[in-house]
Amino acid sequence: MIADPLPEPSRSQPPLIRLIGLPTDSHSSFLRGAAAAPPLIREALRSDHSNLAAESGAEIGVDVLLDDAGDLPLAEEPADDDRIRAAVTDALAAGAVPLALGGDHSVSFPVVEAVAAAHGPVDILHFDAHPDLYDDFEGDPRSHASPFARIMEGGHARRLVQVGIRTLNRHCREQAERFGVEIVPMRGFSPERVPVLSGPVYVSIDLDGFDPSIAPGVSHHEPGGLTVREVLAVLDRIEGPLVGADIVEYNPGRDVNGVTAVLAAKLVKEIAALALRTRLP
Repeated sequence: MIADPLPEPSRSQPPLIRLIGLPTDSHSSFLRGAAAAPPLIREALRSDHSNLAAESGAEIGVDVLLDDAGDLPLAEEPADDDRIRAAVTDALAAGAVPLALGGDHSVSFPVVEAVAAAHGPVDILHFDAHPDLYDDFEGDPRSHASPFARIMEGGHARRLVQVGIRTLNRHCREQAERFGVEIVPMRGFSPERVPVLSGPVYVSIDLDGFDPSIAPGVSHHEPGGLTVREVLAVLDRIEGPLVGADIVEYNPGRDVNGVTAVLAAKLVKEIAALALRTRLP
């Protein structure tokens, strides 16, 4: 069921992005550490090493307003999903575009569930080395390797386009066929191969979608990945409107000189600029 209509933002006012920190790695399968990520992404975003302008020139605090809801008190229990859904629902009710900072990729399921409850099934653009379509990984159906199986089963996505995939095994290939997932693999990749999404659009960025030479601060290093320029080129092709996003799987314990945190912070700015460009008339 779709909820009551959301408040219409005034075109005379800058769009609002609400950061929601989701410090959990309770469903990680290899290494833990992603729970420590949200504060470090914020620190990189506010660091004097750069500024708050996206590449388009759109500035956070001027052209796009940023409301930081802080980190949710997640406790590695089933109620965490309820807390995440409630926070996202509150953001949407305030007319904001929720931008979740993980945490591991399991958080995408309750975030998308709440966004779809408000907007109806969404078009998802998912950047990742892995398809995260396992029916049940190592006995955990809520594993960070399974969120998109849960999203597709729930009918929360009208379309799922996965970009950067380079670990597609037989089970996940069967799952992709079952759910009608559109996979754009890294082999032979170019941004022009990615379908143009017209929305409502949800963007999910697993930082291990990038090549580990660019983003070493992830638990699952998978060589042969995306460049920053390729990801930005794909984001530029979105027609929108953007209704939600997440940036997940930053593991600070694996980072080198904080470069992955800086990348995540840059993505916050670029997603904010995308919300501005694709906002409804």
